[in-house]
Amino acid sequence: MNDLIIWFDREFARLEQAWRELIQATDDQGLYQIDNQHNLSVGEQVLQSARIVEQTFGGITANLWDDPFEWTLPETLSTTQKLLAYLGEVENARRRGFALFQKDEDLLKTIMTPAGSTQVLSLLLDTLVRARHHQC
Repeated sequence: MNDLIIWFDREFARLEQAWRELIQATDDQGLYQIDNQHNLSVGEQVLQSARIVEQTFGGITANLWDDPFEWTLPETLSTTQKLLAYLGEVENARRRGFALFQKDEDLLKTIMTPAGSTQVLSLLLDTLVRARHHQC
């Protein structure tokens, strides 16, 4: 069994579902209105979280570790539909990444990141923690 792969896949899917629910519960006008409780809008919180996931899986699949900040600006993703489309791109990147993991032992492999070498398992766990930190 690949219990770790299944667990990580499920947790990333849960995170993505939470993003979608937040965005779908928000209209275009409220997407980037500041929430005084969090000091960020719903759209900004979702974008910060999703960018972390996109960056990790861009690195895993294509060794492209660029911060997606430039192409995920609120001015570019100005509506709920555009933001949901972006979340679809993030989900596709994540799925391509998980397709590379055939067995739990694959998560013990070491890969090079901009910060240096790390185990895939550590990278995935760090990504989940940081992405959830930005979630509403």
